[in-house]
This record gives sequence, structure tokens and C-alpha cells, in this order.
Amino acid sequence: MLKRINWGAILITFTWLVCLGGLVVLMSFIEIKKSESACAKVEVILTGNQFFIERAEVDQILNSKNGLLVGRKLSDINIQSLEDKLKANPFIGYAKVYIDMNGVIQAEIKQRVPILRVINLAGQDFYIDENGLKIPLSDHFTARVLVANGAILEDFNGHVGALRTQMGVDLFNTAKFIAADSLWNEQIVQIYVNDNKDMTLMPRVGNQKIILGNAANLQEKFRNLLLLYKNEMPKIGWNAYSAINLKYKGQIVCERRDSSLK
Repeated sequence: MLKRINWGAILITFTWLVCLGGLVVLMSFIEIKKSESACAKVEVILTGNQFFIERAEVDQILNSKNGLLVGRKLSDINIQSLEDKLKANPFIGYAKVYIDMNGVIQAEIKQRVPILRVINLAGQDFYIDENGLKIPLSDHFTARVLVANGAILEDFNGHVGALRTQMGVDLFNTAKFIAADSLWNEQIVQIYVNDNKDMTLMPRVGNQKIILGNAANLQEKFRNLLLLYKNEMPKIGWNAYSAINLKYKGQIVCERRDSSLK
């Protein structure tokens, strides 16, 4: 016997095909109308609390070599090229450019977020951002971030780039750890690297060196430092020690100002 034809399923399939075809035609019509339309406006969305880039500079990047975008046919505007030009700026970490249904060019921009300023042994000055990339300083804006100096060999060629030395990576990991904690972000103001490649932290409160060593076991080292701050410092005073050494696993070695060890 012939199987019964499922007319319901056929009808549903046919309906979906008609709808899909209509959608394709509609989208094609929209694209044709969009290509014939002119740019009505350029809207820029700058997120974050950094001020490396201003709206006027974004406009200059978008309009350079192309003339003004407003009034030009949308079909003559290379959106990908505009996006690539924005991404080429060293202070822009993310850029997305698109045209909305009203013929408005939308530019969404996120600026890079520095967490550390480095002055290396050669006197070069640069930032390390939250993604571990080196970026240049700005002529318009100075970020209030932790500063690292001393025997740092991590170099900088003036362009956005990855870290190339272990010390650079250690500085980044330490700065990122400090920036993520509100207490340490307020308390630690500088990282100094000595000739033995030990990182030494300079606190805002207390007149002592905090010898961190490398970036291994950061959570344990700062937990030990916090315990010292809570349990010991209120009893003996914040300036009783000249140095607090955290570099040895499971130990805190403190040096009194009279140079006797405790």
C-alpha cells in the first residue's frame, strides 16, 4: 500500500521556504537601498575611563585620505578599511565599524587600559596594558598607574607589542595582581628591580622595602604580608622594619631598623 502523504508537513516546509525566500529578497532590497543612500551621520561610542583618544582624533582618523564621510554614498565607503585604520592606533584595543538601517556609520571603540608604567634600564618609558601588551605614552593623557623601574631589560620599539623577557612577564603579572585588589592598589606605589632581578615594592604607608623576588606564589606572598600588617604592625609601628622579605616560600623575614633580624 502507498504510504499516506503528510500534507501538513509539506505545507509547513513550503511555508518556511516561501518565508526564507521573502527574507532573502527583502535583505537584498535593503542592501540595494543602503548602497544607493548617503551617509547621514557618524556616531562614535568611546567606552572606558581612559582619555588617550578624543572624538576629534577619531574623526580625523576616519576622515583622513577619504574626505568627509557624511554625504558620501555608502557604497563608496569601505567599512573594513575604516575599522582597520582605527585598530592601527596604539591606544585603541577594540574597534567595530558598521552602518545601521538609517544610514548612520557607527564606530564602537574601546581604549587600551594600562596597568603599569615601565622605565627600563635604557631610560625607555612605556605602558603595559591589561592584556600584557606594551604601548607608548600619550602626549595628551597620563594614566595614574603603578610605576616600575630599575634593572629592567625589557625594551620598547615604539609600537604595540608582546613582552619578550621573563622580567617583563613578572612585572605584568605582579601589576595585574595588585590592580585587581583595592587594598594593594592603594598601598603599593612603585616596583623597583634590583641587580639580582628581585622585585621590591615601595608602599604608600610604611617606610620599608617589601622584597617580593619574582612573581611566583603571589597570592601566598601577599596573604603573608596582609597577616603581618594586621597582626604585627599595629603593635610595633609601621616604621619599625627597614625591609620585609617575602621571596622565600612559607617565610617572612623582617629586618629591624637596627639591622637585627626578627
